[in-house]
Amino acid sequence: MAVMTAAQTRPTTVDYNHLTLADQDLFDEVMERADDNPHDGEYLALMLAAAALVGLRIPYGGHIRKCACSCCCPVVFDPNDPDAHCIEADGYNLGRHQCPTCADRHRETA
Repeated sequence: MAVMTAAQTRPTTVDYNHLTLADQDLFDEVMERADDNPHDGEYLALMLAAAALVGLRIPYGGHIRKCACSCCCPVVFDPNDPDAHCIEADGYNLGRHQCPTCADRHRETA
């Protein structure tokens, strides 16, 4: 007889402020390198590294961002969430995105 267990859910967002200062610095460095990286494979590897650093699981090819709205929201999230909002795509890899909560409460424009 098979035993059913509850599926573990993984967080879809992380509070940047809950990271140690050392992890915040490392996350910022990895995200900066991803933003400036012209090579798709390296960019995707940096996205995986940044996600693992903050405790998010993303598939290969996935992305994460730190909310870039003016309220200084500390949320790290998936910018492909249908409720997230792209504030600006500035010619780099990352652009500026709002997390779903901020996009709902105070949507910003560039």
